[in-house]
This record gives sequence, structure tokens and C-alpha cells, in this order.
Amino acid sequence: MTVTSNLATEQRLTWLGTQLDTQGNVRIGQAAQKLGVSEMTIRRDLLELEGLGVARRVRGGAVAVGPVSFEGRLQTRARAKSKIAAKLRPMIPATGAIGLDSSSTLLRLAGLLDRARDLIVVTNGRDAFAALQDKPGVSALLTGGNLEGHTGSLIGPHACRGASSVLLNRLFLSAAAIDPQVGSSETTIGGAEVKQSMASVASEVVLAVDAAKLGTRALAPAMGWDRVALLVTELEPSDSRLDPYRDRVALL
Repeated sequence: MTVTSNLATEQRLTWLGTQLDTQGNVRIGQAAQKLGVSEMTIRRDLLELEGLGVARRVRGGAVAVGPVSFEGRLQTRARAKSKIAAKLRPMIPATGAIGLDSSSTLLRLAGLLDRARDLIVVTNGRDAFAALQDKPGVSALLTGGNLEGHTGSLIGPHACRGASSVLLNRLFLSAAAIDPQVGSSETTIGGAEVKQSMASVASEVVLAVDAAKLGTRALAPAMGWDRVALLVTELEPSDSRLDPYRDRVALL
């Protein structure tokens, strides 16, 4: 169902801006179908938003300039993120040490940790740390650092040091965007640096993203495919949308 058969330019720009604020990206084909206009119209709209400094055009669409609020990310594609968390749940060991980033996707996984016996969980996410409190068998460690209020993430030199202070059996990361060539990327350099620090001490990195982020790029490169052992989405591994990644990484 489309929003309307022919939205005025101002209404389309408002709708596209809301998508960028809450989801972090816009895909041209999906937006054109939703709004009932041509893809060329959406390209012109995104060009105008780029001129206003609120979007950066990428292949197939646009990404938000700057970080998306945590509340916005938490509410966006909630069903897909819950499905991803369910896929990840069996990969949580009962003992040892794991890392969780500050993403809304991994926050859902934090809420599912109910089988631990002696598990250390390192995170730079304020909300993930709170969700891990009083979990039986879980010792939650917050990296420290500077709070990025817009996203709820801890970043900066202290966060990077804290992120690399424990040798991790497995690191679970999400991303603002993933690209078949570049790998994952983030909307802030600080966010990318903390994830790189966590990955530097991890035996295995699992990248968990919803399908809306496939084929997009954000500002700061974070994780190359050589560091990622597994890509987890809400899609079935046989889905054709994952074809560009099959030669790069294992899929779940």
C-alpha cells in the first residue's frame, strides 16, 4: 500500500527525512513504491536533502548524515531485529567472555541471555549494560568512555581501552551499513573505533544486521570482511539479496 498516489514535494521530503532519522537510510526503489512516484522523483528528492545537509547519497539510495537516535533505531524494523536476536541466541556460550556493541539489535540479544553460568559480557552500550544487570551467571563490564548522548554509545580513547581489556571468545556487532566490497561502516568515527578495538581482542566476529542495511555505506569504515566470520540477517541464507556476500562470508 502506498502512502498516497501523488505526494507533494514537501510531503515527500518530510517522509524521506523521517525515514533517515529513524532508519538511517533510504532505498530508492522501496521509497518510490511506498510513495507511489517514480525512482527519478526520489533521486531528485534525495539530491535536495543532500543539499540541505541531512543526507548523503549512496548507490541505490541515501544514508543519514550523523548518527540516528537510539530510540529511533530501537523502534525501526523491530520484528527483523528480534528474529536476528533469536538466531544469535544459541551462539551465546555459558562460560567465557563475549562482546556486545551498543546497537539496538544486540540490545535485544542482551535480553535473551538466560543460560549463562560464568559469562563475562563486555559492552560499550549503556542500555545493553542495564539490560544485563541481575542476569544469572552474567558479569557485565561497561567499557567506560565519553557518552554519545544521541546514540547511547560510549566512545573515545577510554572506551577503546576498555573495549580491548578482555580477550573475547566471540564478538557480536551490528552496523549502520554494510557493503559487499567495504564491509561494515558506521555513522561516526568514534563508533567505528570502539568496534575495531573490541574486534582486535576477539577470536571470532559475528556481524548482525537487518536487510535494510545491505548494499549501503556510511561515513566511517569499521569491519572488513577478513575479520568477519559470520553474517546474520533476518533473511533465509538462500535469499537472493544475500548473493553479493556469499563469496565474502558465511551466512546465517
